[in-house]
Amino acid sequence: MAIFLTGSTGYIGAHVAANLLRDHDAALNLLVRAKDVPEAENRLWRALQLHLQFARFYEYLQTRVRVFRGDLTDPGFGLGRDEYDRLVHTTDSIIHCAASLNRKSEKSCLNVNLRGTLEVLTLARHVEHYHGLRRFSLVSTVAVAGGRQNEVVSEDRSIDWERSDYDPYARTKKFCEHMTRVLLPDTPKTIFRPSIVLGDSRYAETTQFDMVKAFAFLAGLPALPFRATDKIDIVNVDFVVEAIVRLHQKAQPAHDTYHLSSGIESQTFREITTALAKAQNRRSPVFVPAAEKPFTGSVNFLANRKGAMAKAAMAKGASLMKVFMPYLVWNTVFDNRRVTNELGKKPVPFSEYCYPLLKFSRANDFSYRYQPWPAAAGGTAA
Repeated sequence: MAIFLTGSTGYIGAHVAANLLRDHDAALNLLVRAKDVPEAENRLWRALQLHLQFARFYEYLQTRVRVFRGDLTDPGFGLGRDEYDRLVHTTDSIIHCAASLNRKSEKSCLNVNLRGTLEVLTLARHVEHYHGLRRFSLVSTVAVAGGRQNEVVSEDRSIDWERSDYDPYARTKKFCEHMTRVLLPDTPKTIFRPSIVLGDSRYAETTQFDMVKAFAFLAGLPALPFRATDKIDIVNVDFVVEAIVRLHQKAQPAHDTYHLSSGIESQTFREITTALAKAQNRRSPVFVPAAEKPFTGSVNFLANRKGAMAKAAMAKGASLMKVFMPYLVWNTVFDNRRVTNELGKKPVPFSEYCYPLLKFSRANDFSYRYQPWPAAAGGTAA
């Protein structure tokens, strides 16, 4: 029997897949969108090479990974009847990581997050009917808490249907949580809500650059339009993934919902910028809270430019800032005592690994140098 994992070619999903393969004796059923087997294997290799050498990856691919070529939003994932039955009868638990993070596109979030989650929940109900489902884990987001200001939010007080949502991503993920609870009322389930996932505390390399680009854009400014003492809830991906995997594999987690966050120990803008300035032997930026509104206006103006101007570096940085700005100014953190008590550890402070992350990203022009499938290797993707 195997864990059905969605999103294995995405950032968090790839970390989860690698952790389950490397540190746990788990078999995986992976849904991969591809036109044929070679393309599916290549997509997995690109996603997992940050974590695994090719020889180990290929060994796992042959012995512990089943690839199902399908699309999250198609009925039955677009699988044939025999393939879908095989998926049902070989799955004993589910980790649903796949999601559209396109915070600007209502259409993308509706299709992937809502329709896709409904298909995964339908699979879960089939598995539960035929032989029982050990656990259903959903990777959600702290953004389901909606518009907040100067708060410490607990898991049980996050969802408020009367509160406005920041964007389509947050709105659809909130409803995904609701669907999970309604459609799987008796199934053991765990809902994970990461905060701002930025970087791995163990090494500088990353394959996820959108938030890093926004961070780099801010790091290059001599003045910042924030309050120096405001906190920003950033969490390292290795902490997030360890929590997802360990609690999904645990027979009886203490709770059904966890904030995977830095909580009240989240660092302030001053703490982060001081560490970054020291690492670069530079002067710390000046904080000008009164500039928040004009800064936001300038960001929106640059982000909305058309044509050639939209391709300029400043416009691209502004476009990213427009998406993430609400998450930077809400001075809200998410209580993480549930997960830290259960794991017996805390996230690594962002100030301890932010400079290596920034240095790697700039040195590689905010891209990861993917290795091709080795020409001498066996297998259909060669």
